[in-house]
Amino acid sequence: MYIYDELSRRIDQPVQVGLIGAGKFGSMFLSQVPTTDGLEVTAIADLDPERAREACRSVGWTADLIRETQFFDSTQDMIENCGLDVLVEATGNPNAGIAHAKMAIASKTHIVMVNVEADVLAGGILAREAKEAGIVYSMAYGDQPALTIELVEWARANGFDVIAAGKGTKYMPEYHYSTPDTVWDHYGLTPDQAASAGMNSQMFNSFLDGTKSALEMAAISNGTGLKAPDQGLMFPPAGMDDLAHVLRPRPLGGQLDERGMVEVVTSVERDGRPVYRDLRWGVYVVIEAPNDYAAACFKQYGMNTDSTGRFSAMYKPFHLIGLELNISILSAALLKKPTGSTLDFNSDVVATAKRDLKAGETLDGEGGFTVYGKLMPAEKSLKMSGLPIGLAHHIRLKNNVGVDQQISWDDVEINPDDQAVSVRKEMEKLYS
Repeated sequence: MYIYDELSRRIDQPVQVGLIGAGKFGSMFLSQVPTTDGLEVTAIADLDPERAREACRSVGWTADLIRETQFFDSTQDMIENCGLDVLVEATGNPNAGIAHAKMAIASKTHIVMVNVEADVLAGGILAREAKEAGIVYSMAYGDQPALTIELVEWARANGFDVIAAGKGTKYMPEYHYSTPDTVWDHYGLTPDQAASAGMNSQMFNSFLDGTKSALEMAAISNGTGLKAPDQGLMFPPAGMDDLAHVLRPRPLGGQLDERGMVEVVTSVERDGRPVYRDLRWGVYVVIEAPNDYAAACFKQYGMNTDSTGRFSAMYKPFHLIGLELNISILSAALLKKPTGSTLDFNSDVVATAKRDLKAGETLDGEGGFTVYGKLMPAEKSLKMSGLPIGLAHHIRLKNNVGVDQQISWDDVEINPDDQAVSVRKEMEKLYS
């Protein structure tokens, strides 16, 4: 993409960045700023500006650099006062993410959406509005959706049919019912150890209970046209050498419903044994050779094929999260291109009960005690009026809902004047 060449021409006119949210992802990004000539974080917006200053200190910023940076508790004030080229939305809060995306669109400022929760909730309409405004709306390089989309683009641009794409994680079926009280047992930590490391139990539980995996696969699906499994993610065990064997359509001996699916592979067998050469931290794409000659080349160049020799996989074993975010920022500012963006509403993530829930209970959202997110085709979600996981926060149930049952709009008390609700309803109307 020649980003670095373009960046080298901007040393005297650096790209001006505004960061929203100085949590873990934001801090990882901030750690790279002092060593990136041609990029400046002009301002940081956080509910607690002093916490944001401390984040800068903790990642090695000098006192002078912190002094030169403006800190706000209002994103709108930051936008109005700082002349930004790119906004980075890293709050993780879907309601806040939608509000900030709307601010970026109104101010015609490029936006990088680290906030996959907001993107899956309403990206189908936000990306469209951004395009109409002439700005870039981009997924965040370093996170797994953008890295997976990059692999899909590579495959398609080279004439390969994409059979499957996704990421790895650690998964067992019982993880769906994990709560913030039980999460550290699965990570091998005590609550005190997690607290001393500043680890948020609900956030880490969203990685464990399958919600984050569902959101990331929905983002990939919506950014590529790949399909979601009709019954949700299967999380088959598969190592790097087995991807092409496991992730084939069932008639060919694999575990996919059909060609062109998103899926997550787990790093542990169902009996708890570790998967050999697991892809827990990485991303992958499974491709098919379009002809006998290409299949022969797979063999000649040592590709990890299935038994037929026609299916193979390319993968990236790690992702560096915020340490890689510069790629998205610079691509937006210098090339006017996203590193992945929502193109359609193909897949959704619906709130699903972790236990039998009673009318009158309050849902506590992603990674909490009450619900997990289940991936499904958007058409199916719309038909059942599924409640998106991004809106399953601090709302009351009107009806009883059984364990593993999807929650619908009719099951909850919704405030129709809430911005996130109205934007989501607008998107549903657009795509229905």
